[in-house]
Amino acid sequence: MHVVDHTKGQPSETETRNVLTESARIARGKITDLAKLRTADHDAAIFPGGFGAAKNLSTFAVHGKDCTVHRDVERVLKEFHQAGKPIGLCCIAPVLAAKVLGGVEVTVGHEQEEDGKWPYAGTAEVIKALGAKHCVKEVTEAHVDQKNKVVTTPAFMCETALHHVHEGIGAMVKKVLELARK
Repeated sequence: MHVVDHTKGQPSETETRNVLTESARIARGKITDLAKLRTADHDAAIFPGGFGAAKNLSTFAVHGKDCTVHRDVERVLKEFHQAGKPIGLCCIAPVLAAKVLGGVEVTVGHEQEEDGKWPYAGTAEVIKALGAKHCVKEVTEAHVDQKNKVVTTPAFMCETALHHVHEGIGAMVKKVLELARK
């Protein structure tokens, strides 16, 4: 949706980027278009969050609870869920599961801003409006919805030290891997 100049914290007016090209740059390796992902070839799926999830994987940044989810993201979420394979989501990405899977339990952290520590706390209400259950968790924790095999963590929904975010994401990945081994 936007290319952000992170030195200024603002969208660049003249720059464009290709999501696949940027993904390959960040991953430093071979990537595949999500349209080609086959559930049978994988044990689990993990969706990172950030504004990319709110702007490129869905229209959440613009439309909130009335958002649409990218069709391949929706397909992957539904297929992994139907196959009983674990799904991990962090930061803002749990709204994708709330929108597509309904009734799931997820976390984006706290439900109150707490003097700016949780600046996106209002997202919890959107999750509830989508028919999902929001579970309050600390940034260092992950929530596991055992029934749906959905694991979520707040990540950058909290203004805190990077090592706390890292701890929560690590907990999410660990729990997704544990569910994949069952």
